Amino acid sequence: MSLSRRSLVGATVLLPLSAAHAQFRVEVSGVGLTQIPFAIAPLKGADAAPVDLAGIVKADLERSGQFRQVVPVVGVLLDETSRPDLAPWRERSADVLLTGSVTRLADGRFDVRFRLWDVVRLKDLGGMSLPVRPGDLRLAAHRMADYIYEKLTGEKGIFSTRIAYVTKNSGKYSLWVADADGEGGQVALNSPEPIISPAWAPVGGQLAYVSFESRKPVIYSHEIATGRRRLMANFKGSNSAPAWSPDGRTLLATLTLDGSSQIYSIDVSTGSHSRLTQSGFIDTEPVWDASGQSVYFVSDRGGAPQIYKMGARGGNAERVTFAGSYNTSPAISPDGKWLAFVSRINGAFKLQVMELASGTVTSVTDTTADESPSFAPNGKLIMYATKLQGREALMTTTLDGRIKTRLSAAQGDIREPDWGPFVA
Repeated sequence: MSLSRRSLVGATVLLPLSAAHAQFRVEVSGVGLTQIPFAIAPLKGADAAPVDLAGIVKADLERSGQFRQVVPVVGVLLDETSRPDLAPWRERSADVLLTGSVTRLADGRFDVRFRLWDVVRLKDLGGMSLPVRPGDLRLAAHRMADYIYEKLTGEKGIFSTRIAYVTKNSGKYSLWVADADGEGGQVALNSPEPIISPAWAPVGGQLAYVSFESRKPVIYSHEIATGRRRLMANFKGSNSAPAWSPDGRTLLATLTLDGSSQIYSIDVSTGSHSRLTQSGFIDTEPVWDASGQSVYFVSDRGGAPQIYKMGARGGNAERVTFAGSYNTSPAISPDGKWLAFVSRINGAFKLQVMELASGTVTSVTDTTADESPSFAPNGKLIMYATKLQGREALMTTTLDGRIKTRLSAAQGDIREPDWGPFVA
């Protein structure tokens, strides 16, 4: 069975031995405090593949902010069966070495094999065999990067996950789904009317979003693989800002059933709804924390938009943001330690990160039109939309703002990105 977006089984783990290429548009800038130096030996047979596998792995690892590539040893040809002399790589200051091969199979697939070596400890860290169709070679490279990331950091890699975002181009709105680096984008929905607020379901493969095709905001869920849609909220007035609960059973939404914008919970199975906020002011943009016990949202109940927190069933809310007079677009890290949001500062909209335990706020960008932060599923990167040098851009940043990446994206006005969950 080959590796594909619909099925990630079929990858063979390689145990330690002792027991015309696509162009990249990912731009990485900044310098991290501590980065693992890595090297990639030329993959045997890689010239036969239609994508630059090693280049994709390099870009993935560097985008994480935790790795930097060192110059490879020239003229060395290694594959996953080799027992390399690690001394020359150690002299290049590499801590780890990736070797491997790409073989065209009789059925047209490619067998991508790799092995990882700890250069410092002279240790074989194992590897994998990934038989894939030509169209899934990029996914295989992302899986290679995930393997390396997890082996060396102890945390899951996010390179084989997907993102969603919306573009407006020539009066047409499009909902895009792409790889985590922005490449391989495919349109899930086109519409002459606005599409806003895409939100991934916790198990992946499904997005909720708001469509204005009925001349008013209505919430749908959308199966990516089939294109099948389901109406989730079409109540009187406005239906907006969908947010899935961690278990996928409940959808939060901002409704105007009683006149003002208030936050409601909607049972995904039955469609029944209940009101969570009772302020009489504008309450909107709800998001769950990872535990499913708390909800963060934006309210102007204090006179200007600020971020508040309440229990999952509503009740009294406590104010979370105090710095600045205008704070919106909350996003909570998967470990519950960090709040990302957008603050208006001297007329500029800037991405901020708050350590929730201490309340310390850090501005992590130097752009002025940031919007819609979304955490990677491992919590180590934040994706957001902004304008860079006068052009719309889709960006990622590390939590300290030291490493930023401009992702590949479709042309047009880019807005409202959302990072999908880990691939099962």
